[in-house]
Amino acid sequence: MAEPLTLAPEAVRSARSLALGDADKSLLRFITCGSVDDGKSTLIGRLLYDSKRLFEDQIAALEKDSRRFGTVGDDMDLALLVDGLEAEREQGITIDVAYRFFATEKRKFIVADTPGHEQYTRNMATGASTADLAVLLIDARKGILPQTRRHATIASLLGIRHVVLAINKIDLVGFDRSVYDAIVAAFDADAGNYTFSSRVAIPISARFGDNVSSQSPAMPWYRGPTLIEHLEGVELAADGAAAKPLRFPVQWVNRPDLSFRGYAGTIAAGAVRCGDEVVVARTGQAARVERIVTHDGDLASAEAEAAVTLTLDREIDVSRGDLLVPSDARPEVADQFAAHLIWMADEPMLPGRPYLMKIGTRIVGAAVTELKHRVEMDTLKPLAAKTLALNDIGFANLSTAEPIAFDAYDDNRTTGAFILIDRFTNQTVAAGLIRFGLRRATNIHRQALAVDKASRAGAKGQKPAVLWFTGLSGAGKSTIANLVEQKLHLAGRHTYLLDGDNVRHGLNRDLGFTDADRVENIRRVAETAKLFVDAGLIVLASFISPFRSERQLARDLVEAGEFVEIFVDTPLETAEARDPKGLYRKAREGKIRNFTGIDSPYERPEDPELRLSAEDGDAEAQADRVVAYLVARGIVPR
Repeated sequence: MAEPLTLAPEAVRSARSLALGDADKSLLRFITCGSVDDGKSTLIGRLLYDSKRLFEDQIAALEKDSRRFGTVGDDMDLALLVDGLEAEREQGITIDVAYRFFATEKRKFIVADTPGHEQYTRNMATGASTADLAVLLIDARKGILPQTRRHATIASLLGIRHVVLAINKIDLVGFDRSVYDAIVAAFDADAGNYTFSSRVAIPISARFGDNVSSQSPAMPWYRGPTLIEHLEGVELAADGAAAKPLRFPVQWVNRPDLSFRGYAGTIAAGAVRCGDEVVVARTGQAARVERIVTHDGDLASAEAEAAVTLTLDREIDVSRGDLLVPSDARPEVADQFAAHLIWMADEPMLPGRPYLMKIGTRIVGAAVTELKHRVEMDTLKPLAAKTLALNDIGFANLSTAEPIAFDAYDDNRTTGAFILIDRFTNQTVAAGLIRFGLRRATNIHRQALAVDKASRAGAKGQKPAVLWFTGLSGAGKSTIANLVEQKLHLAGRHTYLLDGDNVRHGLNRDLGFTDADRVENIRRVAETAKLFVDAGLIVLASFISPFRSERQLARDLVEAGEFVEIFVDTPLETAEARDPKGLYRKAREGKIRNFTGIDSPYERPEDPELRLSAEDGDAEAQADRVVAYLVARGIVPR
């Protein structure tokens, strides 16, 4: 492994002086992207080398590393200036996002080198989220590939308005203009699918520097700018984040003692001054900014990207995740909206499955209610779909457990962007870009009812609850649930039994057995069970319900203590031996697809309230155990 680069004290001083000398120059953030092995790292290495910002020890280390890891013979492998991970150097690919700073006489630059491999698309989206321009590399020998289109689509969705087609390795096709023209024409044919405001195409050889920092004599037919000339001259929008309405996401309520209450965070957009009136976007409560506190002392005003603590002239209800905004420029507040999704998980996106949404500093429960379409990368056309797979891009409707404040992503990248998080693994599964709120989210309001759940349950002399029986097909769930209901009925309890087969003859007759349909099946049943609980009933739900996420969704819909998960723990071989409906036999013969336990997984409950097995006796004894549990919990009177 190459030794890490270190700068001597005099080199550190030189680097500082260079940065200070660049203080009055404008800054351009750009990203290099495209398909794998199109030469992104080599191009950045060329830019760093040609900018003459490398120190002698860095060049010496590069020469040493090139002999060990290089892929260009005896030449220096400039890609190694960026591919810093051992795995990247051994494979010759970029895995993580690498950021580098360099400058010319006219401008400063921060460049993000992003992975080309499809499996690392999530890293590319990360790098693009803060960029002003995208350099889209295209191997002249291969032309435009699906991953090229995917990266262009993501860059466009993420609000990048300037794109450079860097048609690389032009030397390997003999500097042929017809190759260049064909690639440009192919990209322009897709242009209607993007929102770029400018597109410049430049034929380059990153390895040898043709048209990177200086004009190439090998291509007299090309009369346009070099890459660095274009990067120096591209004009950025003047109306930056500071010119937009104030958006202050509260990250932390700072209460060191009774005499101080401050709201800490980073200003996402706009500016704030002492004396300004601000309101909580969620509630509309208003107050005036009393102080703007920083580690270095109070400020009279602060702008976007400043990390500050605000104190207000009076106490109002402000919590972590709230958004402080001007009273005359409030964002939309809704619990339903439409958004583009970039799916980043190996597990598919399933409409109805509960996720966590992090938007700004707030985390709420969320679900995709409807997938409108996904983008087919070969044609960039929208296609009807029920799910999204890894690296898919789609357009969907989402709902949240409670209203959130947001702006359209095109208006504000911070308050219009979110991520979806798996509730069990805590892994990020998607990046989302809000396009607009759904009108029905603001037109529909809950009707206050004079008779509530407690009144209905009191009239029945019981506590409402959901008894959720889960287990494999043939485990005995329906048999036990039936016996439990009979016993409760004889005891004068008010119940209703929801059975998996029965609901598919009516409520869920339109659903199949794909993972997406199974999620929707349980979502509808869970909402129905919630209504029965609200009616004061003890509802028994007997469903395979193979996924923990959907069982958790059903639990979250009712109040604490109202959900009883009952795991009928019957081994697969026992359930298959019973096979009362012949389903296992058909599944083994391939006549039934997506059958739980055979070719579709069952996620065992990790901590159920009750676990029933053959050790508890026959179905009658197991039903008695359920009733005894309900009596002990006070759900059923003694």
